[in-house]
Amino acid sequence: MWRGLPALALAALLLLGRAPAGRAAACEPVRIPLCKPLPWNMTKMPNHLHHSTQANAVLAMEQFEGLLGTNCSPDLLFFLCAMYAPICTIDFQHEPIKPCKSVCERARAGCEPVLIRYRHAWPESLACDELPLYDRGVCISPEAIVTAEGADFPMDSNNGNCRGTGIERCKCKPIKATQKTYLRNNYNYVIRAKVKEVKTKCHDVTAVVEVKEILKSSLVNIPKDTVNLYTNSGCLCPPLSANEEYIIMGYEDEERSRLLLVEGSIAEKWKDRLGKKVKRWDQKLRHLGKGKGEPGQSDSAPKTGKASNARQARS
Repeated sequence: MWRGLPALALAALLLLGRAPAGRAAACEPVRIPLCKPLPWNMTKMPNHLHHSTQANAVLAMEQFEGLLGTNCSPDLLFFLCAMYAPICTIDFQHEPIKPCKSVCERARAGCEPVLIRYRHAWPESLACDELPLYDRGVCISPEAIVTAEGADFPMDSNNGNCRGTGIERCKCKPIKATQKTYLRNNYNYVIRAKVKEVKTKCHDVTAVVEVKEILKSSLVNIPKDTVNLYTNSGCLCPPLSANEEYIIMGYEDEERSRLLLVEGSIAEKWKDRLGKKVKRWDQKLRHLGKGKGEPGQSDSAPKTGKASNARQARS
């Protein structure tokens, strides 16, 4: 039954290298292929295994492909991704969120017998003992995500409306544009834009804006034209009003070449002095070595189009 599991891959589970722990960074899009189907798209490094970059985490996670191929536990992939590409939110930026102890125990209960069959033990680096309990600390589990996001309400084929509950209540936590916030969150893009409309379809919300000025960009090419800002929930946070001009700071989905307006993004009414401040902040960010991609793109230095591979916010 287990002949499809390479013994060498199992042996490698115990030899995963670790990088020295460094200072916590801002959230970044998930780029680990095995974790892209998971219900979060932002992570941060170093992860719980002390890998300093996602590239290192990718190499380590490849060793689990044989074990995943046995389907020994429906929780194994979720648990591994929670360890190697931990979910990142603005509210918990200082430390990546750990998986719940119960998730680890379920994955171990299902897959340790496979390891034992090949004379290997559950890796000590993935020990369950130190992980938080669901009801006693901050942790992530499949059940928590389902509860937090709510049920998925499909479209009604008869009238095109969304089946399920009414409009969800949105509670946006305002974030003010300050130098401290800008340096901490390390946004992928900053634009001056006029809001043309906010489109809502079922539980998807998209802001359509006309880009007036590009103060910063990274891997996703931003034209001075009408562009969409995508959310990853049924709420537009921060809120935007049609026909108003804003300075908008957010993240990007490199895989699908999309600009994201998600938790932690900033949108404030445009003021010339704020635009000048942001340019100074970005210069300081680059001096600190934290700038992403090609920051500081503006009208005087238009960005050339780039082929980009990046990731969509799930909604």
